[in-house]
Amino acid sequence: MNKYTKKYTVILDNMDLNRYRLRPISAIMYLQDAFARYTATKRLAAYDLFATNQYWIVTEFNIDFINDLPFWSEEIEVSIWISEVTKLKVYTDYELKYNGEVFAKGNALWFIIDKETKKPVKTDIISERFDICNELTLGEHKKFSLPESSEVYTKLQHKNNLSDIDFNKHVNNKSYINLAEMTAPEEFKKTRKLKSIHIRFNKETFLDDLLICTTSRTDIPDTYTHIIEKDGISVCDISTTWIMNNDTNSIVEYNLQVKNEK
Repeated sequence: MNKYTKKYTVILDNMDLNRYRLRPISAIMYLQDAFARYTATKRLAAYDLFATNQYWIVTEFNIDFINDLPFWSEEIEVSIWISEVTKLKVYTDYELKYNGEVFAKGNALWFIIDKETKKPVKTDIISERFDICNELTLGEHKKFSLPESSEVYTKLQHKNNLSDIDFNKHVNNKSYINLAEMTAPEEFKKTRKLKSIHIRFNKETFLDDLLICTTSRTDIPDTYTHIIEKDGISVCDISTTWIMNNDTNSIVEYNLQVKNEK
């Protein structure tokens, strides 16, 4: 089997309170969960690697939203597969569907890191245990490129707290994306929706670290950069592209299929 598929249900914590639809950030969390489950089937989950003093990291995420996101309580299907393996890099591609239609697609770049040296280790074990499916959802895997900023839009400070920390004892990827999302004013988000997001994770941060997120406009229409820094050094770079939200569908009018509870 070249692809791993997992079904999820959109829960309250994962929906946009303005429209009751899945938040884009939550789509990324489903992808990370599906990757973890997929690696577990090959005995290469995080807890498997701990035994060899290694761990997974993701350094890039690219995702395009091509249709309306599902409402609360909808069932979605995540398909993820290993699409390319080099000496040190592992690429995954993925699609997310609901009602049989793809609403998001993209790719991610992963490494296995040695806990002591903090350096990537060779990917021989990946080629041994995974089938490679060279289906590329966004075309060729390209090196991340952050658009040039033109003017600062907003700035936000954040001190890492316990809710930001994951099982590796460093800040969860979700916290960086949340921080970038928080810099967009609510009125902006009410009239627009996310078309694409590209993320590069540069460095780990930890409990009590002070982060500063600077969101800037670019010369590309409706595209923004979000640079998150610690002590003046970028720990995460994000670019987002938005489009006007013409979605007039309401969850009240939508024929929502909520399963009966016994």
